[in-house]
Amino acid sequence: MNLTKAMRAATVAAVTISILPAIPASAASTPGAFCSPDASLLGFSDALDKTTFAGTPVAGLSALALTGPSRALALVDNIGTTPARIYDVDLRKTQVRGVTLLTRPDGTPYTGADFDGEGLIAERGGTVLASSEREPSIRRFRLSDGREIASLPVPARFAVTPAGEAAVNQTFEALTATPDHRRLYAGMEGPLSADGRDAEGRGLQRIIRYDGREGSGYAPIAQYAYRTDPALGLVELVALGDDQFLSVERGFTAGVGNTVRVYRVSATGAPDVSGIASLSTVTDPRSWLGKELLVDIANCPPSGATAKQPQPNPLLDNIEGAALGGPLPGGRRLLYLLSDDNGSATQITRVYRLSVKLRPEPTLKSRALLSATAYQPGPVSGTQLAPTTVNGITPPFPGQPIPGFSAIIRDKAGRLLAMPDNGFGAKTNSADFLLRAYTVEPRYDSHEVAVRGFISFRDPDHKVPFPIVNENTTDRLLTGADLDIESLARDARGDLWIGDEFGPYLIRTDKTGKVLQAPIPLPDGGKSPQSPDLAPGETPTVPASRGFEAMATSPDGKTLYPILEGARTDDADQRRRIVYEFSVPANRYTGRTWSFRVDDPSLVVGDAAVLDGRRLLLIERDNAMGPQTRVKKLVVTDLDAVGADGYLPRRTAADLMRIADPDGVSTPARPGEYGVGPLFSFPLQSVETVLPLGGDKVLVANDNNFPGNDGRIPGKPDDTELIVLQIPTLR
Repeated sequence: MNLTKAMRAATVAAVTISILPAIPASAASTPGAFCSPDASLLGFSDALDKTTFAGTPVAGLSALALTGPSRALALVDNIGTTPARIYDVDLRKTQVRGVTLLTRPDGTPYTGADFDGEGLIAERGGTVLASSEREPSIRRFRLSDGREIASLPVPARFAVTPAGEAAVNQTFEALTATPDHRRLYAGMEGPLSADGRDAEGRGLQRIIRYDGREGSGYAPIAQYAYRTDPALGLVELVALGDDQFLSVERGFTAGVGNTVRVYRVSATGAPDVSGIASLSTVTDPRSWLGKELLVDIANCPPSGATAKQPQPNPLLDNIEGAALGGPLPGGRRLLYLLSDDNGSATQITRVYRLSVKLRPEPTLKSRALLSATAYQPGPVSGTQLAPTTVNGITPPFPGQPIPGFSAIIRDKAGRLLAMPDNGFGAKTNSADFLLRAYTVEPRYDSHEVAVRGFISFRDPDHKVPFPIVNENTTDRLLTGADLDIESLARDARGDLWIGDEFGPYLIRTDKTGKVLQAPIPLPDGGKSPQSPDLAPGETPTVPASRGFEAMATSPDGKTLYPILEGARTDDADQRRRIVYEFSVPANRYTGRTWSFRVDDPSLVVGDAAVLDGRRLLLIERDNAMGPQTRVKKLVVTDLDAVGADGYLPRRTAADLMRIADPDGVSTPARPGEYGVGPLFSFPLQSVETVLPLGGDKVLVANDNNFPGNDGRIPGKPDDTELIVLQIPTLR
């Protein structure tokens, strides 16, 4: 039954909003309030809360579908035995303009007792698709009279128990269509009984993909695996096209309140999991849809909001609906969120308006490999290693291997100066590994890396004050038993600066690799267990192999920013990574430091580079490889934007395990090769090099810990890989 002319006249079209709709003035509105680096709260309104329209309570609004620049349809869930219905909402004024009651094909009404409306898609031609959690179902209704005219098939296992494996009230909470309406996605709020939750409490959910045509039939084609945060459910999806989505996850804890998070989600290269009986058996992280936090609503300023029950932030309530509006200034988009009050006196019907930045996913542009066994001229090495075959390689080695690159800087004529670390990972086994930096030339057309020469780091002038392996030789070539060199920079004079982990030290050399002065220790007295300066009985405060893995340099070459890879042992916050400032002209630390916080204490900072001004691009990584890898990321921070908590801000620029490869740069795959194809991954243990190339392109490379790493092909030592990524809106 249709109750208003306005609804009969409403036709749904592709929505293109050229200007931001006026936001109603409200005591509860703070335009542009910062929530996250990519999201700001523009305002909210409680004007719909506990109102009525045409004799029906405006309550239980669980889904939102735009029909015009400032109009939307809102679907009601199961409010008692009241009629199942859709409201026509004026978003500009936050007012209901009409209502359509939903009926069966024979005209008998649906009510909250037999229809639990949760997902809504507005179709051109005056129809809608609405999902109900009760069965679950997806039905098509005419807006002109509210009558059901079709329904979509639902795979049998998704039926609510006992008919299927779905739990009551945990089914099709999310429903969305791509902009061209050729694909629909129905998302499960909770897991099937066979899938369950993992040991961390994360829901192992499924999203069904339907293919078809708008206004016509759709058929289920595939299922995708989606993992929620612990104790949260998937309550909404917004399809952006090109296998990209927004998702809304929500949870509630009595006495505490709601948790609501919006994620950017990627299905690039995602496999069909229809044939997997239980998602609990999935071990490859690439099998799950990728997701990156866009905004946690708890982090938005309260902005004058009030709550009717305990909430971590009074702005929060039971958010279940989302719809993406048009463009805003600064390349942003308008995002509407809608809370469902469940017809309860302790909950609120609230419409939120956010400004969000939706960044395109990074893509792989080039890839070049240097063979793990590309031995270079020099003495036999690895003689201190056990003569045990590892990944098909048995020490000692015929010459000097290149065990990957821990740092890369630009060199002449488009070439790169690439530096390995101390060789074999310890002072006690690397005395025959010579410290060098190689001139290399990536040949991306043939996927190869050519080695054009090297410089040897050496101390002929006896600047190093402690004994070295080649103490009594003329050149005093430095070895991996003397220093663990990890980061590299060039100053304004052309001298090289090396970040070391044994001290940790800063070491200055000329452009040929000759040491120019004594290594410079940390200004705060920090020392590692391997430090030659560690006095007998003195307790080291920098863990082994947690020194200057990363170092950025200012564009003018006058300031260095060395960063500790891990936390100091005496730091109460084990997620803190200290950024130091070193003045090259003054040849001393300035005394200024910053605190960068990694996501987990086990994660390390692998490298850093200045993007522009004082913004840094860092590598944050775990110590795993292959399918066990969980975190390999590029993160942007800004030294001029320290938060109120004293920590630097952070924004993930790229998940190195989820890089799109639309041009097939990584293919064809070698036998057994992991992480290549439409979804490219960099599952190498020690990702330790990042180099901005200008614009939105970045070079990333690995230290392969020769011969121990086999993250790419099991049983085969990892090659050194140089990849070039295009990261839109990086700067």
